[in-house]
Amino acid sequence: MDDIPKDKLTGALRRGAVKKHVAAIHVSGKLTLLQRKLSNVLLLNAYDTITQQASFQMDARTLCMMVGYNSNDFDSLKQSLRGLAETVAEWDMLDESGKQEWGVSSLLSYAKLKDGVCEYAYSPALAEKLSDPKVFALINLNIQRRFTSGHALALYENCYRFHRTGSTGWWSLETFRRLMGVDGSAYYESYKHLNAKIIKPAVKEVNKTSNIVITPEVRKRGRAVTDIRFAINSNPQLAILDLDDGEGMRKAPVYDRLLALGVSDRLARQWLAEHGEDVVLGKLTYMAGQGDVRSPARYLAAALRDDFKPEVAVTAPLVGRAAKLQRVRDLAAARTPTQRDADKRLFASTIEASGARDDFDRHGWMSGLNSEAIFAFWADLIPGAFDGIDA
Repeated sequence: MDDIPKDKLTGALRRGAVKKHVAAIHVSGKLTLLQRKLSNVLLLNAYDTITQQASFQMDARTLCMMVGYNSNDFDSLKQSLRGLAETVAEWDMLDESGKQEWGVSSLLSYAKLKDGVCEYAYSPALAEKLSDPKVFALINLNIQRRFTSGHALALYENCYRFHRTGSTGWWSLETFRRLMGVDGSAYYESYKHLNAKIIKPAVKEVNKTSNIVITPEVRKRGRAVTDIRFAINSNPQLAILDLDDGEGMRKAPVYDRLLALGVSDRLARQWLAEHGEDVVLGKLTYMAGQGDVRSPARYLAAALRDDFKPEVAVTAPLVGRAAKLQRVRDLAAARTPTQRDADKRLFASTIEASGARDDFDRHGWMSGLNSEAIFAFWADLIPGAFDGIDA
C-alpha cells in the first residue's frame, strides 16, 4: 500500500516530492490493540479521498469484523471510536518551504453510528498530513491482523514509516515512552524495565510477524541510556505480506483455474484486482455452461469486459433465483476489496455444516448449498438489496 501507482492517485496524492520532510506524526501509544487496528482500517477506507471529502462512511458490521469485534458488538465499537476521538496526533516537521511546523489534532474529529453505518471525519490539518505517503505510511491490513500486542503494532507503525531510509533516527526515551503509551508510568522510567517488558518483546514480534526486521540501538550519557533508534531492513521471509496483494491473489482457488485456462499470471491478478474473486468466478461458471469454447482466455476476457450474463427463462422460481445471484454478484463487485474480504469472512463464520463451508470456499457467493443463506445475508447487510426481484 506504500507504493500506490501514480495513476491510482487523485488530488493531493499526485503531487511531487515534498522538500525536506521530516516524517514525525506521533500518535499516542495508549490505544488498545483493537483501537489501533480500527484506526488503520478507517484510514484505509478514507485514504483515496481524504483531502477531498469532509466525512467518510463505512458499513459498521464490516468494520467490526475487520478489527476483530463480534459483527453486532456495537458497544465495543462505540467505546473504541470514543477512544480515537480522545486520542491526540501531534506533528513537528519542516513544511515545503523549509519552515518548522508544529500541530496537534484529535485523531478523529467526530464519529457517529446510524442505521448500521459508521460516519467519521478527520480535521483538515491532520487529513493533509495523513494524505501524504512521505509523511505517513499506510499499514498493510494483512500484516496488521497478525499482531497480538498493541506495543508491537505501535512499534511497527512508527518504524515502518522510515523503512525506505533504513532508520527511525534518534528518539529521546521520553518520546519513545509516549509512542508506546507508557509515559507517566514510574515503572518504565527505568530503562531496564522498559527494555525487558516493552522493547524486547515488541521487537521480537515485529521481526517475527511483519515485512521488516528492526534492530534497536541506544545512545548513552555516562551510563544512562538517553535515546533510542531502530535500524530497519526488509524481512525477505515475509515480503509476501507486502501489499502488492498479487501474492495474496495467487492463493485464491480461482487463480489456479485461470492459469489452467491459459491466462497469464499478470492478467489473472489484474482481473482479480479489477473485478474481485466472486465476479471472476461467476464468469467462469457462466462460461462452463456454454459448452466447448475455442479460446477460453479470450472468451473470459470478453465475458468480464462486456458483463456476459446467463439467459435463464425456465420457470419463475429459477428466473428469480438467477436474478438474485446476479444481484449478489453486482453487490459484491460494488464493494471495496477490503469490504469484500470482510463480507466473505463474516458470512463464512455463520456456516456450521462442513459441506456447506467447503462449497462456499469453492464457489463463493455462487455457492448453491448456501444460496438461501447468502440471499438472507445480503438482504440483511443491504436493506432493499432484492427489491423488484422478490416482487
